[in-house]
Amino acid sequence: MELTDARWRKSSRSNQDGNCVEVATNLGGVVGVRDSKDPDGPVLVVDAYSWRLFVVAPPR
Repeated sequence: MELTDARWRKSSRSNQDGNCVEVATNLGGVVGVRDSKDPDGPVLVVDAYSWRLFVVAPPR
């Protein structure tokens, strides 16, 4: 999957110690997830429906 047009943003839950997750939601039906400390590293790509279920799931 081509990710050159991905617009990455940090999680609103990120803290100041650099342990951040970035997401790209402008990828047409899928969401990219990556470690902000390694922007050239691997990207997890999930379908948008599954991402939404993850985001709205109550904490365990």
